[in-house]
Amino acid sequence: MGDLIRSLVVIIIPLVLVTLFFTRNLEDAPVTVVDWQPVAAQARAEAPFPVLAPVNVPPGWRATQATWVKVGEPYLNGDPSVRNLWKLGFLTTDDVFISLTQGDLKPDELVSDQTRKGLPDGQSTVGDQTWERLVSDDGRTRSLVQRSPQVTTIVSGDLPYEGLETYAGILSTSGS
Repeated sequence: MGDLIRSLVVIIIPLVLVTLFFTRNLEDAPVTVVDWQPVAAQARAEAPFPVLAPVNVPPGWRATQATWVKVGEPYLNGDPSVRNLWKLGFLTTDDVFISLTQGDLKPDELVSDQTRKGLPDGQSTVGDQTWERLVSDDGRTRSLVQRSPQVTTIVSGDLPYEGLETYAGILSTSGS
């Protein structure tokens, strides 16, 4: 009986430790906040298109991503970027990620990637501009897309279109 109990203890203790390690609360993980303004300034100085950024970031929002890469420069996995690309991502006060992406080449591929292969879902009007609405196949991610000959702009997030429209409404090409 003693051997049986010791064997169970030897098995149960590692199982408990592994369970605790892999099921820890991810909400306690720290969020890495980035200073996005210098990256936006660089993008505005170098981009062949008008670079958007928020004029006033809502209180409590945290920038977690700011990327500017020129066509041909190393990007994901060190591969050369296929376009001039500006990306800015924030976590809202509700910890929902909202992103702004702008790119000038291969717009269909960019839209497909950034919208999770979004499907048409109508239109939104923000100010005097019309944006195409796209929704991912699972209905989770919504995107607003605006295309021009110079640049394709995408605002995406796992929130209602009204939230995306509000964010798109604070974007500007002037300094932030």
